[in-house]
Amino acid sequence: MAPHRPTPTAHGGRPVAGLVRACHLQPTLAVVTVTTALAALAGRGPAGCTVVALAVLAGQLSTGWSNDWFDAGRDRDVGRTDKPIVAGDVSVGVVRAAACAALVATLPLSLLSGWRAAAVHVVAVASAWSYNLGLKATVVSPLPYAVSFGLLPAFVTLGLPHHPWPRPAVMAATALLGVGAHFVNTLADREDDARSGIAGLPQRLSARWALFTGVALLTSCAVLIWLLGGNDRPAASALLVVTLGAAALVVASTLRSRPRAAWSWTLVTVLGCLAMFAVSRPPLVAAGVPGGRPPGAVATSPGPLRPGLSPLRIHGTGPYTGG
Repeated sequence: MAPHRPTPTAHGGRPVAGLVRACHLQPTLAVVTVTTALAALAGRGPAGCTVVALAVLAGQLSTGWSNDWFDAGRDRDVGRTDKPIVAGDVSVGVVRAAACAALVATLPLSLLSGWRAAAVHVVAVASAWSYNLGLKATVVSPLPYAVSFGLLPAFVTLGLPHHPWPRPAVMAATALLGVGAHFVNTLADREDDARSGIAGLPQRLSARWALFTGVALLTSCAVLIWLLGGNDRPAASALLVVTLGAAALVVASTLRSRPRAAWSWTLVTVLGCLAMFAVSRPPLVAAGVPGGRPPGAVATSPGPLRPGLSPLRIHGTGPYTGG
């Protein structure tokens, strides 16, 4: 029996609310928060953090809206009335126009951090679009997540003076975070994905193995962040325990057939990783490069600084200038 196909309104019933829902608000805000926090930890200053947040927000909005735009026909075929386009809250044309406008805005906003940072961010956004354009239905579906999330710290640090690349371990941590979230995020939509022919790597595994893989990646991210070192190890250790507890609740919620709750606990796990970064303040840039931290050095409060300098000072290298 063919699924019921609701007929959307011609011009969208609630276009603003529909656009908000179509942008995938929770993950959009999570990614913007994580990247802006990394910018603050790197010493980008208020102006630098603002331009990072705006650029990442534009990129994330373009990704979320393009996802619902490209999937509109497939979602309609399987009766995904939880999707705003299918529900008639907003038209495909409005979502398409919003996605394209956000994509166009991403470049100039990224260039405010310099051409090196902009180039990296454009690659990250292009990788996310490649997922929406078809890689989501292939065995390499985790790859865009690894690339896009792994490059976020580089977008932050390449906007600093001397344009340093981040430590590989920092990029690995954010890549693990993105790929782990990808595996968990598919659990709620497995039946709809099967009907619409979406067969990414998580869908090719059993639901249980997809769950365990996603949680293993998220916990690996948390442990890696803890291993990056930095200040206040007792607080970081306590946050690690809390984050691992949230990851355990992802498993418990899924096994109790509550995939939406599992996704919410996934976001809590992401925020726990972010909190560990904020508390321990590990060096984002490798020692031995301009802007890096020498081995064994830790971030300390530098006291009053001259006007125009950021509040993060790295031993032996002098202060970063803001943004």
